[in-house]
Amino acid sequence: MNLPPNTAMSRGLGRGKKRTEGEGRGMAPQLGQSPHSSQSGRNEASGGQGSSSDVPIRQQETMRSLETKSSEVEPHSSEGDPRGSVRGRRLITDVVHSRPQGLATKNGVSGTRITVQTNYFKLLKRPNWTIYQYRVDFVPDVDNTRIRRAFMNHHRSLLGGYIFDGTILFCTTQFKPVQNSPYVLELVTQSREGENYQIKIKAVGSVEAADNQQFQVLNLILRRAMEGLNLQLVSRNFFDPKAKINLESYRMELWPGYQTSIRQHESDILLCTEVAHKVMRTDTLYNILSEAIRDNDDYQTAFKREIMGMIVLTDYNNKTYRVDDVDFNSSPSSKFNTKDGDISYVEYYKKRYNITIRDFKQPLVVSRPTEKNIRGGVDQLIMLIPELARATGMTDAMRANFRLMKAMSEHTRLTPDRRIERLRIFNQRLKSSKESTETLKSWNVELDSALVEIPARVLPAEKIVFGNNKRFLCDARADWTNEFRSSSMFSHVDIKRWYVITPGRNLRETQEFVKMCIRAANGMRMHISEPRYDEIKDDRNGTYSQSIDNAVAKDPQIVMVVIKAPNEEKYSCIKKRTCVDRPVPSQVVTLKVIAPRPEKSAGLMSIATKVVIQMNAKLMGAPWMIELPVRGLMTVGFDVCHSSKNKNKSYGALVATMDQRTSCRYFSSVTEHMKGQELSDQMSMNMTLALKAYREHHGALPERILFFRDGVGDGQLHQVVNTEVKFLKAKLDEIYKSAGKEEGCRMAFIIVSKRINSRYFVNKRNPLPGTVVDDVITLPERYDFFLVSQAVRQGTVSPTSYNVISDNMGLSADKLQLLAYKMTHMYYNFSGTVRVPAVCQYAHKLAFLVAESINRAPSAGLENQLYFL
Repeated sequence: MNLPPNTAMSRGLGRGKKRTEGEGRGMAPQLGQSPHSSQSGRNEASGGQGSSSDVPIRQQETMRSLETKSSEVEPHSSEGDPRGSVRGRRLITDVVHSRPQGLATKNGVSGTRITVQTNYFKLLKRPNWTIYQYRVDFVPDVDNTRIRRAFMNHHRSLLGGYIFDGTILFCTTQFKPVQNSPYVLELVTQSREGENYQIKIKAVGSVEAADNQQFQVLNLILRRAMEGLNLQLVSRNFFDPKAKINLESYRMELWPGYQTSIRQHESDILLCTEVAHKVMRTDTLYNILSEAIRDNDDYQTAFKREIMGMIVLTDYNNKTYRVDDVDFNSSPSSKFNTKDGDISYVEYYKKRYNITIRDFKQPLVVSRPTEKNIRGGVDQLIMLIPELARATGMTDAMRANFRLMKAMSEHTRLTPDRRIERLRIFNQRLKSSKESTETLKSWNVELDSALVEIPARVLPAEKIVFGNNKRFLCDARADWTNEFRSSSMFSHVDIKRWYVITPGRNLRETQEFVKMCIRAANGMRMHISEPRYDEIKDDRNGTYSQSIDNAVAKDPQIVMVVIKAPNEEKYSCIKKRTCVDRPVPSQVVTLKVIAPRPEKSAGLMSIATKVVIQMNAKLMGAPWMIELPVRGLMTVGFDVCHSSKNKNKSYGALVATMDQRTSCRYFSSVTEHMKGQELSDQMSMNMTLALKAYREHHGALPERILFFRDGVGDGQLHQVVNTEVKFLKAKLDEIYKSAGKEEGCRMAFIIVSKRINSRYFVNKRNPLPGTVVDDVITLPERYDFFLVSQAVRQGTVSPTSYNVISDNMGLSADKLQLLAYKMTHMYYNFSGTVRVPAVCQYAHKLAFLVAESINRAPSAGLENQLYFL
């Protein structure tokens, strides 16, 4: 049966389970619901300009950060009972102790000591209470969390201070058991319609001040206090719709808000507060439908293609749904069955929400129930009205719209002084709002007014080594692009045999760019011969494939392929051909980049220089090097990327160095794995192949391995610590012992996290590259540190978190910090530092290429080249 959202078909939903986030708004008590749970580039050629595939790494990271903060909109109701509420998933995961036993100190000593200000507030009073935890059931059952909280609020004088999430009640009062009953309280309440409900409260445990669960409760108390600021809960965070920023020309709104978290840090309980923004689009699916009808002959296919997989928001109940299909045979005039008889969607929305549907002929949008809904007893399709469903998130076209991204960045990329001011305003509002202060006071919680200040260090600047042993001391810009004008590359591979495939009508522009590349290479003491050109008659995929086959038959070192404009399908076709079917290093460039309009051609020489650097790296040359104090070191990066075409598939990529002190070679491998599959097998298999390549190159195994693992959320930490690392260490020890090294493998395994909320500032400015923090805001159960490795021109720089979860390398914390910083200088797609060690960025690039474009394992013949740059 097909139902609109929140119809009376699922009275048993979620009985005894935690409720869906922010369920319901304006729903009658007798109605159940069928809710849908909330859903949550390439820089190939251009040297950094043009399409999304041609964006330099620093700009890519800024855009990616903006996207993750702002594109996936998951709004829900902000209403709650006056005594407090729990929303969203569990706020604090189980603590995973990854700090190695016997670790004397995790503080480094190198560098210049400074003091930094952070986006943390200290809890002045440490809670000293016992909180009692109760399970609450309603008879008859009430599915709507808001109604449950309203019923509980009828008894607030009895309960005292409490927090209730619809199922679990946290309360400072201990109730005595009712005689001959498993319940401590059995209350009766009445709905507006006069129907009586029993509330049965059962004791399930307590939370002592020393328990880790106290931080969950503290976060719930804070969220309750934040409701007093008249903010709206959107997904897991609070936003201020009254302060929204209208971008009317783009049919979009930006809502400013906050992400908060309270937890135990080294010696104090601290509140981390980060300024965030949500993108809220104002156009509806009906707008998109109208545009599809206007612009396409086959509007149905165009409309489905545009909205399939999209997350939409329905304002009347403030819920989000994923679009799974469109039913063009149904309309708002269609009827569905309810307990009161058949009713049309038009009548339903008028009666239920007083909404008048204007177009009776529009199709209905279908949202399938999630696995969670089905487990809860809801298995009907959910039908949505296009004119009532608002599109959310950002499309690829929006992200490629430079003007839109610039307009957004003016509001979202806050400079440190503006960010600090916003944090102080938040603190003042929390301390001055009557409802907020009452909530905090009732739980004996007090926040400091000042941002936490902590000690930090600026690591020594790195020396970038070019050809002829020329060295450049990296300055505060963390950028050495200009040095290539007067320096040769550290090592280069002359290009004597290469092909350029270009549309025939664009031959002249392509030849001009190739001449520029040859001139740029000469300036860097690298020789590039004239290529052989293949002028293709059209730009169809099959034509490109045939041309690549013809070129590879002549055994070129590299193939340059010119396409007219960024095109995902064409790019995928070219990369599948050159990475799988006819393995050869390839360089894809777009005419938009290599042949811009005259007024934009000033930076063309810079683009040519970057393309030459990139091609050299793909042919196993090294554009630059750094000074490495450790001999026999293999650094490894591992990352996972999910396929956008098949949600059940992911690709794990591993990239390893072959001792950068003596060799410029790399090894790479990528494997596919299905949803829910352990990564341990593939990680150890790929690592075995990397060690084999190292031994073939050097005649021995590496003395030490520094392993950086990216793509791990807090919820996966337990699995990585207790499964991946143990499995990997056992495999490596087996390999080393079989090679006669009885002590086994000396390895440090470090989890790298970019998506964190911690920020720090120096005199209201961004900290210098190399600023490391390893105390106060770090976690006592971890061997961790924060590192700012890059410089940014706009907004606030984001530190990267490093969590050492296994280490027997025999190096101090100071040396691990220095090595991590050194490795951020070695990403050859950008002549500057990046946010993570280069091997992590390489692993991400490889996994992304395979997941998005190739969808199969690349040829083993390319595994020693950085072909994926």
